[in-house]
Amino acid sequence: MRACYVTGGLSGLETTADDVYALTYPKVREKVTAYYSRYPGDRERVRRIADLLDRETVLLPDGDRLTVRRLRVLGQMLGMGDGFERLHWLLDEAIHGDALSPAFLQQVMNLTGFVENPLYAVLQESIYAQGGATAWAAARAMDAFPEFAEDADPLLFTGEMMYPWMFEEIAGLRPFAEAVGLLAERADWPPLYDPARLAANEVPVAAAVYHDDMYVPVEISLATARSVGALRAWITNEWEHDGVRASGDRVLSRLMDMAAGRV
Repeated sequence: MRACYVTGGLSGLETTADDVYALTYPKVREKVTAYYSRYPGDRERVRRIADLLDRETVLLPDGDRLTVRRLRVLGQMLGMGDGFERLHWLLDEAIHGDALSPAFLQQVMNLTGFVENPLYAVLQESIYAQGGATAWAAARAMDAFPEFAEDADPLLFTGEMMYPWMFEEIAGLRPFAEAVGLLAERADWPPLYDPARLAANEVPVAAAVYHDDMYVPVEISLATARSVGALRAWITNEWEHDGVRASGDRVLSRLMDMAAGRV
């Protein structure tokens, strides 16, 4: 290898799923707070939708029931560069009269159904597994953040977290319920990385670290950057997690220049 480019933050070398979610819930809270500051009318709109879902049984086009907790899964998009605007325009057309619009229900089904990428949901926690069972770390971590309660005001969206109920209530994930349960219970995960080998690395590594990243906490990225040999980190808040896609060629070009010693 002549060089390595990391475009979406750095994994923690000894980080567990519990460590990740202890940091990401506050990141999600910050994003949702910023979202409601940009679109203050959506705070009331989201609460109105949630109240409607509590009162009535609302079905998505595939027959799944739309619940408040499934509505909150839409928060996953807030970590992307265009996420605020996408969520705002989705909510803007959500309510027609006293009911939710067919267009809104269709989009919610598509965005939260995991039909095209079920393994993303199945493997989400196990990618952090080392040294012990994950045991549904995201669900357990939420207990430490009462502001994420479903009756809280404002109602907070959730982020890149997977919960047991999702594999019971979402049609595209139900076939994986047994498998994901086994993954959550498995305790004999080996270490993911060899810190000593990475510390001795001599291959130039250029890594983009997005300071406000909702999915990969900057604290974890910076700790890893300090632990890997020949690594240079570019810390920026100009881009969100999808910087390499949203920036055209600017992020990747800078990383290539860094690895080559041109900047």
